[in-house]
Amino acid sequence: MDKRLLSSAWLSSWVSTVSGALEEMTEEFERKHGFPPGTNQVRLADREDQEAARALGCEAPAAVDLATFYGSIGEVVWEDVGNGYFMHPACDVHQQLVEYGAVRVGESQEPCGLVIGSDGGGLSYVIGPDGSIHRTRTASLDEPEFDRVADDLRQFLELLDSSLARFVATGEPGYL
Repeated sequence: MDKRLLSSAWLSSWVSTVSGALEEMTEEFERKHGFPPGTNQVRLADREDQEAARALGCEAPAAVDLATFYGSIGEVVWEDVGNGYFMHPACDVHQQLVEYGAVRVGESQEPCGLVIGSDGGGLSYVIGPDGSIHRTRTASLDEPEFDRVADDLRQFLELLDSSLARFVATGEPGYL
């Protein structure tokens, strides 16, 4: 079994780690930045999120990690980490797919990527059919150009954790 695959136990540990860092960040945020913090949380999945994840899986079978992620985590909202980091809820990912279709990622001739998140600067994160995560170079999804930022969802979540830790320590989120 590939140890890089996500598991609910690994996700639970990740949530615990980042939640502690988010709590530390928000305690000092207003003193450091001069205004109150926005929403900075990892929301656990509820029944509605899990149902949306199943619908998403039926309509566009994606990487197995995405189903595991949405089975445990409903949404990631980090408004104050750099420009912000957001992992969209499964219902939003599904709605985007239904309304606008899949996104062409890399050399693929067929659109097959799903928009799963964004940053606060208008760039989108897309998961490819192989589970790799890509970030758009511009805010447009009409003719997107991508940079591969992670080999899989687990690595992407580890990079988010590193960006958060760096932001808490230095005020700089890094490059993700």
